[in-house]
Amino acid sequence: MRYVAQLLTLVTLFGARAVMAAPPHAHQHGAVTLAVAIDGEQLSIAMEAPLDSLLGFERAPRSEAERRAASELLARLRNGGAALFKPDAAARCTLVTAQVRADVLEPAAQPAPKDGEHADIDADYAFKCTSPNLLRSVDVGLLDAFKRIRRIEVQVVGPKGQHKATLERPARTIPMQR
Repeated sequence: MRYVAQLLTLVTLFGARAVMAAPPHAHQHGAVTLAVAIDGEQLSIAMEAPLDSLLGFERAPRSEAERRAASELLARLRNGGAALFKPDAAARCTLVTAQVRADVLEPAAQPAPKDGEHADIDADYAFKCTSPNLLRSVDVGLLDAFKRIRRIEVQVVGPKGQHKATLERPARTIPMQR
């Protein structure tokens, strides 16, 4: 439980996104960041991605086709978390919640980014695992689902410690332990 206390302290002090944050210049098209944590029966996955990596643009949709693509993306991320992230079957994990935020795409959005600014999409997925001790890896379907993604940077925190991983095609599996 020590690792959970450390992670919770970081989250409390800096906010969940700050734990994953990189310097402002680190926003890179084609790169996605994941923070993965296992705490008891809960598996949490937080994703941050430039909208361009998932959608092809980083601004409010301008045409009907862009509005449709944005709506489909939001629905896919909100409803497809179990398809995008597949924990080991032996761990018997079930998706409990999926929260997706992309202010620039939402009807009541914040002001759109100015020219040259970047817009991201944030998503948080929570799974309940009835056999968390059997969780050895998580299969990630993002590289298959979104062809613009070239690299996924992953931070993992679990009962055996923490580690980083990088996924690039054809790799798609996050090891939960090292």
